[in-house]
Amino acid sequence: MKGRIVFLLSVVAGLMMPAAHAENNATAAASAQAALAATGMSDAPQRGSLYRIRHHGNIAWLFGTIHVGKPAFYPLEQEVTTALQRAGKLVLEIDIRDNGPFQRALHAHGMYPSDDGIEGHLSAESLASLRKALEQHGISLDSVRRFKPWLLANMLIGLDLERHGYHRSHGLESFLLAQAGHAKAVQELESAEYQMSLYDGMSDAMQEQYLRENLAELADGNALRKAQALIDAWSRADGNAVERFILEAANEKTASSDFLQKVLLDRRNPEMANKIEALLRNEESSFVGVGLLHLMGETGLPKLLRERGYEVEKLY
Repeated sequence: MKGRIVFLLSVVAGLMMPAAHAENNATAAASAQAALAATGMSDAPQRGSLYRIRHHGNIAWLFGTIHVGKPAFYPLEQEVTTALQRAGKLVLEIDIRDNGPFQRALHAHGMYPSDDGIEGHLSAESLASLRKALEQHGISLDSVRRFKPWLLANMLIGLDLERHGYHRSHGLESFLLAQAGHAKAVQELESAEYQMSLYDGMSDAMQEQYLRENLAELADGNALRKAQALIDAWSRADGNAVERFILEAANEKTASSDFLQKVLLDRRNPEMANKIEALLRNEESSFVGVGLLHLMGETGLPKLLRERGYEVEKLY
């Protein structure tokens, strides 16, 4: 269970994996629109989780997303699509249409200077495991030697997911942006700079442990099986399964699980809640799409907003 963190962050926890921003978002949007045209919305099953939050007549719909997907996931069911159509603004963690800020943040936080490299930050054992994992994808260590351990771990997770049919171009962000079109305003809750800085906050020792845990899970196949189970829970709108997943992760004593709970969720959720509060004060209606894990548990956004006095209704 040690490598769960990377799948959580890349699938539902809400941080964007590097590969997401290198993809052709125009192609992704066209694919999403084609999926919508091919199937009647009324026949689409419930996926993820949807909340309606009210404040003095203003409404924010809060939808739990995943950041990878397949064409079969679309279109979304009518209640979600209608909420998005009614909303005056689409709000996402970051706007994936602009690759520039992401590339600058990745260079600043995910790469060593030109005179440094990964071999100077890993033990011989970790370096050998990394080399073996890279070779399975036809990648030489020298070609990625300036990548930091956290970035290499996330990259390998992304490649493994793609190998099994889960692509960032079919993630919810691309679909929601395609649905919003050019007429609807788009706002970010965070920034690429902020998201990448969270990883860069790990010490060298923690980054190496993070990498080792995830390489081990990739090697034995457990990481993929867990990711598929989590994606399946999203696709069936099975919140109980996702809640159990979080509880199990909280009981792990690993660098990965600690980073998930303390940084990716506990630190970010109150900050996101503050931004949603501002939306409720200043916007008549908005549709907020965030990683599904941000909606779950005692520190999830619905619980935080309810405790702050907002009317929070779970639609499913």
